[in-house]
Amino acid sequence: MTNVYTKLISNILFPLHERLKSHTTYNMLARLEKSQWLSPEQINTIQQQRLQVFVANISQHSPYYQQLFAANNLKASDITTAADLAKLPFLTKQRITDNQQTLCSQPQEQLQRYNTGGSSGVPLIFYMGKARVSHDVAAKLRATRWWDVDIGDPEVVLWGSPIELGKQDRFKKIRDGLFRSYLLPAFEFTPAHIDAYLRQLQQLKPKMLFGYPSVIHQLALAAEARQLNLSQLAVKVVFVTSEMLFAHQRAVIERVFQCPVANGYGARDAGFIAHQCPAGSLHISAEDIIVEIIGDDDKVVPLGESGEIVITHLQTQAFPFVRYRTGDIGQLATEPCSCGRGLPVLAQVNGRTTDFMLTTAGDKLHALALIYVLRDLTEIKQFKIIQHALTEVEVQLVTGAPLSSELTQYIIKQFQQRLGNDCTITLQHLANIASLPNGKHRYVESKLAH
Repeated sequence: MTNVYTKLISNILFPLHERLKSHTTYNMLARLEKSQWLSPEQINTIQQQRLQVFVANISQHSPYYQQLFAANNLKASDITTAADLAKLPFLTKQRITDNQQTLCSQPQEQLQRYNTGGSSGVPLIFYMGKARVSHDVAAKLRATRWWDVDIGDPEVVLWGSPIELGKQDRFKKIRDGLFRSYLLPAFEFTPAHIDAYLRQLQQLKPKMLFGYPSVIHQLALAAEARQLNLSQLAVKVVFVTSEMLFAHQRAVIERVFQCPVANGYGARDAGFIAHQCPAGSLHISAEDIIVEIIGDDDKVVPLGESGEIVITHLQTQAFPFVRYRTGDIGQLATEPCSCGRGLPVLAQVNGRTTDFMLTTAGDKLHALALIYVLRDLTEIKQFKIIQHALTEVEVQLVTGAPLSSELTQYIIKQFQQRLGNDCTITLQHLANIASLPNGKHRYVESKLAH
């Protein structure tokens, strides 16, 4: 019966849902499921063809790229391969912020507004067209199916973005119930919350879990401490993303749930970039996403060498992401995966670690709960949160103008609601926030050992 219901959702109801939203998700999915088995050379040819169409489009319709091509005496025909992208400048968060309107292609389609704090600590507002949204869903579905699970199988999502949590209206609750996808807020980790989440897992018996590795790791440790046997849930796979997955986290999660952990690499801004297959490799969605690994000299490094991950997303015609600097460090594999897919492999990703903070009561709190307070405030250009002690937190801020007393009190109150009313929140205004030696910005730092 379960398989029949899953097939009803994955073959009829969810495709209908996507068509009603004018998304081309299932057309893309059909294409991606075929192309993954092509040779690396064939996939590279598809990528080049899509790149040429994409560049021709944005050079005509995005005012930003119209001006850029004209200023550099470039034509669309000058960029036919991934190597030719070096003729274009990098796209940074600051450049997106400075050129938000001119980046939008004309005539402007209906765009969805998104924002992210990102690992740089610099809030970013950007937009997505329907092709980009459709691609992200299609690429995720393809990767989900690698593990013999599908949309419609019971799923528990441990997540914390207010974009998702804020959409819990009546329609979405009905839809999620129909699709058997259950969202649990991932921020608060008091014993009471942990007990409630563990009870819900036992009631829902999901076929898959999806969420932050740090959160699922903490949940697995709590289950072990309570001597709960979560292997009885028969979870098939745990999908983790949005943070660095550490070996000790993987080991604990796999031990407690008695199932594999599938790592994913992507970001709300950069897209659904790579996902782990059952053979263990992180495959890049290379039909539509070009990954460059850039060295300290801002040039592409040879395969197998580390550098910054730079993304060109070929389904972002409406709001182009071309040579977007992610700030993450990684390297491309020199050998294909043994699974037989021709998709290139991201051998290693470093960065994107998000700490837990401690409340004054000693409970763990996901640091993103604090990051989301700051990232949506247009007055704040950059931030860093430092926990010096249980009752002492410093918030370093770079602002365009002095903050009003009302906004200052709002930030302090929001932090105290999450950390405890007896926590002293100190706002430190700086001209700039120093980067780490590797050039990255650690936007949350806890000096407490936990």
